[in-house]
Amino acid sequence: MTLIGPSLMCADMSNLGETVKRLDQAGVDFFHLDVMDGSFVPNFTMGPDMVKSIRSLTKKPFDVHLMVENPENHLDTFIESGADMISIHTEATVHLQRTLQTIRDRGLKAGVALNPSTPIDELKYVIDVVDYITIMTVNPGFSGQKFIPSMYKKLKELNNWIKREGYNIKIQVDGNIGDQTVPGVLENGADMLVCGTSSLFKPNVPFEESIAKLKNFNCELSRN
Repeated sequence: MTLIGPSLMCADMSNLGETVKRLDQAGVDFFHLDVMDGSFVPNFTMGPDMVKSIRSLTKKPFDVHLMVENPENHLDTFIESGADMISIHTEATVHLQRTLQTIRDRGLKAGVALNPSTPIDELKYVIDVVDYITIMTVNPGFSGQKFIPSMYKKLKELNNWIKREGYNIKIQVDGNIGDQTVPGVLENGADMLVCGTSSLFKPNVPFEESIAKLKNFNCELSRN
């Protein structure tokens, strides 16, 4: 079953706690928390204090996406704030394997995020310490961008490679995941959907309705 995770950078920050509670009750599977440093990507978002402030409001996993330079320097901070999963970018650290192993050693799931132009081959020698892979279907930094169509092919290639090599690794997709793109990413192997303004945070549409629609896509795929 495909897992649904709201991207909290798209939420109303003035009412974040109540939003987390409503999303939890509406049936999301995890929460996706984007952390940006204004250097690796041209934006700033959630910090550890904000993550910690909402940790007690839900038992669902916190998936912390570190879009920061030298993520190894920030692991302890976000682990202590309540992360259950942490993903890092291949380009952001010199010691990718060691950083992923450190995340695992601390009892969390370790993820690698691939920017649209980052080749799958970057994973070749770290794949044995990876629990999930995030395919960025837009360039990271801002919400509301257009889905990059070539990411369907990249997703399919990654899915085929994981199956061929016999690894048990989840594939997450992040960026303009909505009505027009969900069927395609599911067909090409996505296991986890990071959902923002294209599917979940829509004006005047209840979370329950949006989540039911997302889950229905998965049911339709299973029937076909």
